[in-house]
Amino acid sequence: MKKWLLICTAALMLTSAATPATSLAKEETAPKSSEVSDLAPNAGSAILMDADTGTVLYEKKSHEKLPPASITKIMTMLLTMEAISKGTLKLTDKVPTSEYAASMGGSQIFLEPGEEMTVDEMLKGIAMASGNDASVAMAEKLAGSEVEFVKLMNKRAKDLGMNDTHFMNCNGLPTDNHYSSAHDIAIMSKELLKYPQITKYTGAYQDYLRKNTEKPFWLVNTNKLVRFYSGADGLKTGYTSEAKFCLSATAVREGLRLIAVVLGEPNTKTRNSEVGTMFDYAFSQYTVKSLFKKGDVIGTVKIRKGDTKELQLAASHPYTVLVKKSGAADKITHKLLIPTEVSAPVKEGQVLGKLVVYQGDKMLKEFELKSSAQIEKAGWWTLFKRTTSKLFFVD
Repeated sequence: MKKWLLICTAALMLTSAATPATSLAKEETAPKSSEVSDLAPNAGSAILMDADTGTVLYEKKSHEKLPPASITKIMTMLLTMEAISKGTLKLTDKVPTSEYAASMGGSQIFLEPGEEMTVDEMLKGIAMASGNDASVAMAEKLAGSEVEFVKLMNKRAKDLGMNDTHFMNCNGLPTDNHYSSAHDIAIMSKELLKYPQITKYTGAYQDYLRKNTEKPFWLVNTNKLVRFYSGADGLKTGYTSEAKFCLSATAVREGLRLIAVVLGEPNTKTRNSEVGTMFDYAFSQYTVKSLFKKGDVIGTVKIRKGDTKELQLAASHPYTVLVKKSGAADKITHKLLIPTEVSAPVKEGQVLGKLVVYQGDKMLKEFELKSSAQIEKAGWWTLFKRTTSKLFFVD
């Protein structure tokens, strides 16, 4: 009997000892709705994400496939901004309106067949008024037809790892086999925010189209948070009877930019209130620590037999980490892991090392360090001069 009691006692001690380790593992991952209060109780699906690091701060059924309504237009705007960035499209380019584009129902800017607007004006119509007609006109401008543009949308979604998404049109009008998830919408919202100028459109509360004509069209942003929530400057609302009230919103304060997505809300008031609650939670609990500004030199690598002897590794974008305010006083450190030398040739964008960031003993994030330039092998004459200069150098 004594032996049996000792075995039971030892088993209980082992079970108790294992419990804290399990809890710690959970704390090191993104908090789920079960670990924080339900920030969006009325949403069918929701997610809260740090836009810079992609860290998920809260989620609720975030991978459930649901109709996204006009939030679809985030992908339309993303492909438009990417075309502008590549130089294949300009904000001043004229966009014609086809019969098909003008026939779109639902929310629109009432384009007439044959009417032309600039890309800049079309973006206003898409971002602020959720114009279905403007979305199709833009799709036709970029790909020749909406069908071809939708192929580009689905390809881009696949590239971004949006595995819960399939598009059938460019504006979100109800149709079969058109779906996404809160998680995927946050991913494409994060990608769109890489183009800071987009908030000029998504963050404006009111503007005009056809301002100097006989029929000016007053634009009022369908996302009322951009007026009533401090720091909000986008991104896109959505509504259909099937999807209910949806929103992908973004707000920034003191360097911390957030993305909040809710799908299937019962009305606009609840939708806006729950997104505001999600933002309030994150802004009160988290802060951003800046490590390096864009362009800051982080380290130097010697290039063996290259036409350049060494390469400076600089921050390609601001390097920041997200930390809990309760632990913000803990020391943030980083470790540079790069080789002392690499052999030429070196490709532009080639990963040469990484920067590992810690808070105390806990690893927070890793940043890849890439070559900012193409470095070719040095010619024999250059190598010969380097060798002979060493032979005849006198200290």
